[in-house]
Amino acid sequence: MKIRSLLVLLLSMRIAPLILAQQTPQSLADAELPSVVGIYKGLHSHPELSGYEEQTAALVAKELRAAGCQVTEHLGKYEDSKHKAYGVVGVMKNGDGPTVLVRADMDALPVEEETGLPYASKVVAKNDEGKDVHVMHACGHDTHMAAFIGTARVLGKLKDQWHGTIVFVAQPAEEIGTGARALLRDGLYDRFGKPNFALGFHDKADIQAGHIGVTERHTMANVDSVDVTVRGIGGHGGYPHKTKDPVVLAAEIINAWQTIVSRETSPLDPVVITVGSIHGGTNTTLFRTK
Repeated sequence: MKIRSLLVLLLSMRIAPLILAQQTPQSLADAELPSVVGIYKGLHSHPELSGYEEQTAALVAKELRAAGCQVTEHLGKYEDSKHKAYGVVGVMKNGDGPTVLVRADMDALPVEEETGLPYASKVVAKNDEGKDVHVMHACGHDTHMAAFIGTARVLGKLKDQWHGTIVFVAQPAEEIGTGARALLRDGLYDRFGKPNFALGFHDKADIQAGHIGVTERHTMANVDSVDVTVRGIGGHGGYPHKTKDPVVLAAEIINAWQTIVSRETSPLDPVVITVGSIHGGTNTTLFRTK
């Protein structure tokens, strides 16, 4: 199970050896597993969209306090006014030693769940545009938080086996690429110290269950997103020569964007350009002007 694997990973990447005479990271993870799986299922059933992680953040803060952390809530400064600050930081101090940051993300996606699981999400919420959308933890952030909480619990019980400071960071709004910047803008490192080491982790669908992949330095990807409006001149579908069809223009633009990767960047650099959605109006007879 991925939760057990992630929990073992975090316990294995330790400040000082955590293994007691009859305990290993595997046995510690197994002991926490039933409770942590319950947390996972609860989070999976009650997902929240990016920038709206109110209940999720409250749960994470409660669990970090119970594990022995000094917790600060409502962290994050956004450049827009739509999202509230729901970042959570829990600091576990234990004498002199390095500072290690452990990070998990909290937000879910506007996706309708069709898994049929007994704990499947049935949540419908309003997005930034005020539209009702289904919400689901389709990217594994529920798994991340469950392993994150289990790790805090175990490390809180084993303070005689390590020394230093652990900064547990629950990051909001990862899916829209704004949560990390919001935390940094709110002085994450100034307020809680710049870590000597940072452990970022993510589930991965193409790794066999029970296995762990470890990569030093950069992994996964950074992301930026933009909205592009293509304008034209509308008209009747039977008179295309009297219009400037923005749908066709958009198709040409999408094809041209692919050459940014193939002709504008080094083939040794990992770069991906993805057009996630395109909207061309609702009328199939008349061309839209936007």
